[in-house]
Amino acid sequence: MSDADQRSRATRYPGYDVLDKRGTPSWDDATRSVIAQRLATPAEPHFFNAVEWLAVHALCACIVPQANALPVVPLAQLLDAKLTENAGDGYRDARLPPLQQAWRTGLAALDAESRARHELPFASLERATQVALLESMQRGELTSGTWAGMPANLFFAERLLHDICSMYYSHPHAWSEIGFGGPANPRGYVRMYFNRRDPWEATEAEPGQEDKARKENKRA
Repeated sequence: MSDADQRSRATRYPGYDVLDKRGTPSWDDATRSVIAQRLATPAEPHFFNAVEWLAVHALCACIVPQANALPVVPLAQLLDAKLTENAGDGYRDARLPPLQQAWRTGLAALDAESRARHELPFASLERATQVALLESMQRGELTSGTWAGMPANLFFAERLLHDICSMYYSHPHAWSEIGFGGPANPRGYVRMYFNRRDPWEATEAEPGQEDKARKENKRA
């Protein structure tokens, strides 16, 4: 994603912050509790060790770049919290080991592949080289014994992409970015037709209309 793309997404819903809904009928106490827990995700890892932690930060930066995003979604921390809790998705491809084991194996294999090709751990590579290695993983070209029989491309699709991207879009900072109002409980959404929105939903700015969108979003 280019720097220009990052800047444009930050101003798509100017003045909108989904957290302004915390004291409104849009959210109930259960929703507020879940959001508070996500906002309070511990900064230090409880599941990943020090080497894995460096690799996870690098992975998150490759999959969801946030160079110009403020505030930043703490992807590595959210992923660590998920793995610490060991909460699965309710399903699993039989070719993959359980959640925690899949990540342990995948990170160790990625570092081993990185050292074999570049004599450096994954976290120490230049960004372009990291991306190239991940593209090889996506294509299923990483096949060393360190994968312990786990298909590298399956780990990429169903653990790496799935877990990191789902963590991103589970966080209220990302909701503000895309104009999402969060769980619609108890208020709900009424205007479900194409190109319609409820008064409490975010207003997307059109070219040259950022100020108007900012005022409407603050009222909502």
